[in-house]
Amino acid sequence: MLKGHQSWIFENRPTILSTATVVGPFEGQGPLANDFDIIHGDLMLGQDSWEKAERTLVEEAAKLAIENAGLTKEQVNFFIGGDLLNQIISTSFAARTMSIPYIGVFGACSTSMESLALASALVNSRSAKFALASAGSHNASSEKQFRYPTEYGSQKPPTAQFTVTGAGASVVGQHGEGPYVTSATIGRVVDMGINDPFNMGAAMAPAAVDTIQAHLRDLQIQPGYYDLIVTGDLSKVGYELANDLFKKHNIPIQQTDYKDCGMMMYDYDKQMVQAGASGCACSAVVTYGHLLNRMRKGELNRLLVVATGALLSPLSYQQGESIPCIAHAVSIENGGAKR
Repeated sequence: MLKGHQSWIFENRPTILSTATVVGPFEGQGPLANDFDIIHGDLMLGQDSWEKAERTLVEEAAKLAIENAGLTKEQVNFFIGGDLLNQIISTSFAARTMSIPYIGVFGACSTSMESLALASALVNSRSAKFALASAGSHNASSEKQFRYPTEYGSQKPPTAQFTVTGAGASVVGQHGEGPYVTSATIGRVVDMGINDPFNMGAAMAPAAVDTIQAHLRDLQIQPGYYDLIVTGDLSKVGYELANDLFKKHNIPIQQTDYKDCGMMMYDYDKQMVQAGASGCACSAVVTYGHLLNRMRKGELNRLLVVATGALLSPLSYQQGESIPCIAHAVSIENGGAKR
């Protein structure tokens, strides 16, 4: 059901039946290691290219999520997912292996919640019994495509972010014990004229704040409704800017606990990640791993995940274009109380 201008209320309470998270070795050294299902010790995952390794991450997460739901792939109606590579080849090639009816989406690092919102909409409308949502990224393949190959050893400024190697997936179904997806807000494209690909946090922060503001307005709630609001991968620079924008727009974010997945992923004291984490896998593995584990333990009952994405390409950057950004918000609740 449409609520307000750009939000959906899921009155039939789509259920997150299962999740799965698969990460690389560097992510396995971070503070959230115990929340991941599979930690690979080899960045290549036994493959002969970074791109094939990224595809393997997506395949493993998708297969494990289906297994954890007690289903077979033949029972899943739709597979919705995406990644950062051109033509979303990691997810599309994984979909070839999975042989599930496939909807490929690209929202850059916002893909985790874009795919979950769409999967939930399909299940809520009874257009699907079971829908699989996923997002994945690989540090080396992203560096190769968007910046410089890792072998180049280029120096990065403090505003740069470290792309997460990993994939997260969830299975959404019509019935279950929760947690439930209760609403989603689809973001607008916001472009503040920033054209520095090494300063993604600053570029994405206005989109995150715009979507949060729209979510609160459409649902007629305050930030304190949620136990926790997390943005996707603004990291240190974008997180500070977002807090400034909350003050400017009189959004009382202090009512709730506000964090950023990009700042939760790594240990700043021990891991060289500049401003923090980014990538499609960032909010996917933090949400489907750490945050939903906290919900299952009863530590959180109402969670709003606002995944952020920078919609640039190597070509647009080379042609001097600024960076358009977007954020999609999904609310996940224990109990799934109707609003």
